[in-house]
Amino acid sequence: QVQLEESGGGSVQPGGSLRLSCDASGSGSYAIGWFRQAPGKEREAVACISADGVGTPYYRGSVKGRFTISRPLAGNTVHLQMTSLKPEDTAVYYCAADPANRCTVFYTPRPYEYDYWGQGTQVTVSS
Repeated sequence: QVQLEESGGGSVQPGGSLRLSCDASGSGSYAIGWFRQAPGKEREAVACISADGVGTPYYRGSVKGRFTISRPLAGNTVHLQMTSLKPEDTAVYYCAADPANRCTVFYTPRPYEYDYWGQGTQVTVSS
């Protein structure tokens, strides 16, 4: 069993920055993914990082160069640094854990592959 808690959401103007954090607790090792869901839209993958933090993380095309996922010391805290935020980044952001550790730069994560989810944190980008 893995428990996840997100923090760091909020409201910013376009061009601003936010740093989301995901604190995971539980046994075993797992990849961590960040997903987001805007009203009326499907949940989509934003970024993911492997259990050991080694290898190139996955990023959604629209966030490449603006968002950075990190996992200091391959621990159970994962950050998502978001810069140059745009109104279309507005959504509820969720972190999730995949015990099968399937995160790879070559593959878009699917929500159903992640067994454990946090409650989500709202990110609003508006002028």
